[in-house]
Amino acid sequence: FRLALIQLHVSAVKSDNLQRACGLVREASAKGAKVVALPECFNSPYGTQYFKEYAEKIPGESTQKLSEVAKECSIYLIGGSIPEEDGGKLYNTCTVFGPDGAMLAKHRKVHLFDINVPGKIQFKESETLSPGNSFSMFDTPYCKVGLGICYDMRFAEMAQIYGQKGCQLLIYPGAFNLTTGPAHWELLQRGRAVDNQVYVATVSPARDEKASYVAWGHSTVVNPWGEVIAKAGAEETVVYTDIDLKKLAEIRQQIPILSQKRCDLYGVEMKK
Repeated sequence: FRLALIQLHVSAVKSDNLQRACGLVREASAKGAKVVALPECFNSPYGTQYFKEYAEKIPGESTQKLSEVAKECSIYLIGGSIPEEDGGKLYNTCTVFGPDGAMLAKHRKVHLFDINVPGKIQFKESETLSPGNSFSMFDTPYCKVGLGICYDMRFAEMAQIYGQKGCQLLIYPGAFNLTTGPAHWELLQRGRAVDNQVYVATVSPARDEKASYVAWGHSTVVNPWGEVIAKAGAEETVVYTDIDLKKLAEIRQQIPILSQKRCDLYGVEMKK
């Protein structure tokens, strides 16, 4: 099946972001994509100072638009993420819609991005956001898909549990920056893909040098052999790749790590 990643240029005008995102979703569908993904924080600038101003309830304006365009195009749409307000708390939340427009999953970012690299970048999502507390998976006619958002990708246990639960594709809308992007963006994806023998796709906003937080870009797809099979640059673009589940099955047969794990010695478990 064909997967499309939309590396969207995100502006300060929410209505423009929604309009352009939906236009690119239609374009991807017209080119044969059956599963389409948007980037992290696609409807708002990324930054703790923006989350409260742009936050919405779910369902709300942005998710309604995603539902409508998923149904119109008859696709599976991973709606990147948006700032969500619920019960007085804010979350960084990804919603997924099926070809009938129904919401199939809602993933709140589990691991909040609180980092301090002296002289390079300091960022603290927990100043405004609350963490999610659940894994998020959904089924398609092609394969089962596991969701994470950006910083979630650094936590190998999360990907391992998705693999154990039968996911063959992991999708991480994410906005790495100009410090962590060149260092770890591709490395982490290749690691998650090889460790779990799954496809890994990441969807970044396009780079905007004038933004307060500058995203690395480079939306990427990695196959279960650890090869980068599609990759964007820094500009707004749509990345297409054909996901070959036969290749995934062959790799798992050739190197059967999933059946060779020593579960008598160690294990990673989902607690809730």
